[in-house]
Amino acid sequence: MSQQSSMHFYLNWAKERIDEMDAALASFEIKAGEAKAESKIKADQIIADLKKRRDEFQAQLKTQAEVGEAAWARSKAELEKQWNAFEAQMTTYFESAGKQFEQQQTTFKDIAAAQAKSWREAAEKFREAAGKVAAAHTGDFDAALKQMKSDASDAEARLQKLRQAGGESWSVLSAALAESRKAFDQANQAAWEALKGSGSKS
Repeated sequence: MSQQSSMHFYLNWAKERIDEMDAALASFEIKAGEAKAESKIKADQIIADLKKRRDEFQAQLKTQAEVGEAAWARSKAELEKQWNAFEAQMTTYFESAGKQFEQQQTTFKDIAAAQAKSWREAAEKFREAAGKVAAAHTGDFDAALKQMKSDASDAEARLQKLRQAGGESWSVLSAALAESRKAFDQANQAAWEALKGSGSKS
């Protein structure tokens, strides 16, 4: 169970990042389609760079899908660098787009929705995996699942509050997304560690 739990943690971590990348790209592509010719060329180039970064991230993820936990831990560090480069490129996009408030808000909303979806999917995967383990550990799993869902609700509420406020800069919105992402990683890891720990007790 230990190996499977670790794999779930890494896969959830990577899927959450890819969901955010896809949400950002979809938001940018819509806005780029509306841009004037001069700024459209620049936006198209940044979008192409973002797609390349996302595709590289996905390709590396696929190559790691069949390896062990130690290789995943090493790979996660490389994927984290690629993720950071993607985020930096998004910031560049907003800076070159003239800090368009409407685009920032739309992208924030789309990424926040992708994060919320990832939380729900991770909680569901954990619930399914926990259901396959001995009933003796059900209380541990129920507590971990309840905590994960509670953390997800808290994160979603904070992001919703920012969405409704509406006047924040991209750096503030980005920091809120990073905070939510960090909470997701911690909840995801704690849940899978509970499952991993139960496997060694059985």
